[in-house]
Amino acid sequence: MANNKEKLFSEFQAPTTEEWLAKIEVDLKGADFQKKMVWRTNEGFNVQPFYCREDLKDLKAVDSLPGEFPFVRGNKTDNNIWFVRQDICEADPAKANEKALDILNKGVDSLGFRIPKEKVNKTYIATLLNGILPQYVELNFTTCQRHCVELAQVLVEYFKENNYPLSELKGSINFDPISKILAKGKDTSAVLSQAKSLVDALSELPQYKCINVNSVLLNNSGAYIYQELGYALAWGAEYLNLLTEAGVSIDDAAKRIKFNMGVSDNYFMEIAKFRAARLLWAQIVKQYEPKCDCACQMHVLAITSEYNQTIFDSYVNLLRSQTETMSAALANVDSIIVTPFDTPYETPTEFAERIARNQQLLLKEEAHFDKLVDVAGGSYTIEHLTDAIAQEGWKLFLAVENAGGFLSEALAGNIQNAVNESNNKRHADAAKRKEFILGTNQFPNFTEQSEGKRPVECCCKCDSDGTIARLNTQRMASDFETLRLQTEGAKKQPIAFMLTIGNLAMRQARAQFSCNFLAAAGYKVIDNLGFKTVEEGVDAALAAGADIVVICSSDDEYAEYAIPAFKYLDGRAMYVVAGAPACSEELKAAGIGNFIHVKSNQLETLKEYNAKLGI
Repeated sequence: MANNKEKLFSEFQAPTTEEWLAKIEVDLKGADFQKKMVWRTNEGFNVQPFYCREDLKDLKAVDSLPGEFPFVRGNKTDNNIWFVRQDICEADPAKANEKALDILNKGVDSLGFRIPKEKVNKTYIATLLNGILPQYVELNFTTCQRHCVELAQVLVEYFKENNYPLSELKGSINFDPISKILAKGKDTSAVLSQAKSLVDALSELPQYKCINVNSVLLNNSGAYIYQELGYALAWGAEYLNLLTEAGVSIDDAAKRIKFNMGVSDNYFMEIAKFRAARLLWAQIVKQYEPKCDCACQMHVLAITSEYNQTIFDSYVNLLRSQTETMSAALANVDSIIVTPFDTPYETPTEFAERIARNQQLLLKEEAHFDKLVDVAGGSYTIEHLTDAIAQEGWKLFLAVENAGGFLSEALAGNIQNAVNESNNKRHADAAKRKEFILGTNQFPNFTEQSEGKRPVECCCKCDSDGTIARLNTQRMASDFETLRLQTEGAKKQPIAFMLTIGNLAMRQARAQFSCNFLAAAGYKVIDNLGFKTVEEGVDAALAAGADIVVICSSDDEYAEYAIPAFKYLDGRAMYVVAGAPACSEELKAAGIGNFIHVKSNQLETLKEYNAKLGI
């Protein structure tokens, strides 16, 4: 059998890059290869349509094994088991405990608790953790930054009194004052002095992480992938410097740091991001000369993004978060939180939380993702993306370091301003449909109503000292949602009628485009099979109560149909031409002022139409 296999494979010779390019050039029939086939990423580099073995010959980390420095292929050597985490936002300890015990029986093996600062005491902890065995469950705690040391002391005392095996316990305390600077614009740098005391307080819990890099904040504020990567590295390096300068050994300091990173729906790029992050973090820690390479391992919690979630067509959020979860799992992260699909508009329901848990369990129990170590390793494309993203992230890391370090840049507002600028650009790209949001600016649900759903307002006390910029967490779909909710509030839902005439293929294509374009504002759209005359089409539109009449035909035929239809309509409804025909100037001279096409700013156009309709 082995000989047969060898003979079979010997009959196939791997084509060279030149042979692939020659075949592609033939298939393109003269079209520009760079424009048609090369992906220009927001991360600052181009991605080719294919890669070969020869493209990896200069990549340094390709030959390393899983569990080996620089850990690009993951920290584990024989499995890809990750913690399925769910956070519990319940201040009452008895209720939080009840929920924790329930979900522990439903597949969760990592819990997150938020403890009010005034409740940091042994009685609260005892009630909260009653019946939970910490040697079998990863426990993660968040409280006021100024009370983290106190919380650590209470936890250690509680674990010792109950004779739990301290060296086996896994978990974290979310100490990260820098995140408050970014999120609130408030100078909390004075709290950083407690970092060493926190590490010392947890000395008997060697597997507990306590210094956190919450770069998920950047992800949820619209940061590009290379930005989250570069800033997370600089953020972590800031904490390394802080701890080592305070007298903590590099081995202990590095092992106490945990990265809580976001993951967006850019599938292959996100896989590569986590691999690049481990690669670069290992190199950074190595410069401090730790005694063991194990100190160079990066420990990552991946949290699916809120930035791309939507209120309308919210079940599409499940598709986004599922691909995000797959990216994180295939990238060998340590734990994952799946953000429930209803997060943008309500406190997640029990149903939404159950689905979020099952999204991970599906990958474990049915797809067996936990059995495979670095399944992405050896993929020419992902190996290239890992290297390319690493290069861009490293450039940003060095830029931050040369500017004085992450803390200095955060206090100056430079980090926040850079990420907010990216957010603004992504909103602008979404408005022009350069960045698609499925179910929002592309293929919206034509008949959906909000049914009372409204964006969840920030419930934190976002007080600012007024001098430091803070991150803008406005979701990418929020502008369209505001527009659609505005339309819903009108006395009458606007009706957009497709006056289809002429060339069958072109009128159908333009009608479909126009329906998607206009339904994004919540308009009722009416498509049609076609009309013999423009008069017949206009009469049908008015009979349907149309507020907008969209003529859909071919560019050549607009010269024949567009002006007669406009004149016959005679201002009885708004008139729109679907496309940008060569005769546009002639049509404009006749008084036609509304055109929609692929280069239109969809958001601004729909806002303009709402204004004209009196909405």
